[in-house]
Amino acid sequence: MNNPWIVKPRPNPEAKIRLICLPFAGGGSISFRNWAAILPNTIELITAEIPGRGARLTEPLRKRIDDILPDLSAALLQELDKPFVLFGHSMGTLLGFELSHHLIQKYQLQPAHLFFSGRGAPHKPSIDPPIHQLEHDEFVEEIKRFNGTPQAVLENKELMELMVPILRADFEVCERYEYYQKPPLTCPISAYGGIQDSGAPKEMLEAWSEHTTGPFNLRMFPGDHFYLLGQTVPLIESLLRDLNQHLPLF
Repeated sequence: MNNPWIVKPRPNPEAKIRLICLPFAGGGSISFRNWAAILPNTIELITAEIPGRGARLTEPLRKRIDDILPDLSAALLQELDKPFVLFGHSMGTLLGFELSHHLIQKYQLQPAHLFFSGRGAPHKPSIDPPIHQLEHDEFVEEIKRFNGTPQAVLENKELMELMVPILRADFEVCERYEYYQKPPLTCPISAYGGIQDSGAPKEMLEAWSEHTTGPFNLRMFPGDHFYLLGQTVPLIESLLRDLNQHLPLF
C-alpha cells in the first residue's frame, strides 16, 4: 500500500533493524536519501515525509506538532514489526521525542535507540529567539544564519517563494512547541551536535540524558548547526557504533 508519510530509498525487508529519520526545518526525505548507500544491509532506512514537501508539496502545511504526530505514528505502525530506532535533527528531535512517547502510550511500542541531533533537550528553553512571524526579508536573513540552505537556493527567487512558507511552518512547529513533563524512557539515547553550533551547546545536548534511565552517549562533530551535511560518514559511523553496543548489527 502506498504510504505518503514514509519513503524507503532502498527497500530491504530482510534487514534486522529499521532506522527512521525525521526531518529538520525545511527538510524532507531527500535530506537523508544518501544514507542508504552508507548503511549496512542489516539496517533498512525509512525517511519521514511530512506534508508540504517532496511528493507532498501541494498538501497543506502543518504548523503544530500535534497536527503531525497522530498521522505520522499511524503511518509508521506497519513498519514497527521489528526493532526500530529514530534519528531526528533539530525539528526532528522534537518529532522523535514526542513520537516515542506517543508510540509507547498508544501502541506499547518503544524505539530500541534514540538519536537526537542539533537541538537541546526539550525541557531546556531554546537559545534562539522566535523568527516564524518576521517579515520576509528579516526571516530570510535569519535562515541564512543557520547555514543550511544552499546559496543557489537563497539567490533563486522562485525557489525561495516555495521554501519560505515551508520554513515558516516548520519554525512555527518548533517555536510553539510546549514541553510537558513525561516519565523517562528506558531505551538508550545518543545526542549529537556540531562543535560550533551556538544554538545547541554541549550542556543543552547533555540534558538529553535526563530523559532516559538507559545508557546515554554524547558525540560532538566539527561544524555548525548543519554539521551533519558535511559529516555524514563520521555521523553514521558513530550511530552504528552506539547502536551496536546495545543492539548487535551483525
